[in-house]
Amino acid sequence: MNNENKHTKPDCPLIGEDGNIFHLVGIASKTLKRNGLSEEASEMTNKVFASGSYEEALGIIGDYVNITSVDEPDEGFGMEMR
Repeated sequence: MNNENKHTKPDCPLIGEDGNIFHLVGIASKTLKRNGLSEEASEMTNKVFASGSYEEALGIIGDYVNITSVDEPDEGFGMEMR
């Protein structure tokens, strides 16, 4: 992920979700795509599936999205256009 996109990490509610890595990658990928980051979603998915461990995979997801809890209230209740 290049440096200019590191500022635009969208919030992604993964804490409290099923911990299956395929499920978590799917949620993170959808979050990235909804925020106009389709290229990053593909890049993240490829890196996760090439990783050597569950912990490494979670770290990669965290490089692309801000991992939040499903219980945290949304700051801006609706989706914003950027």
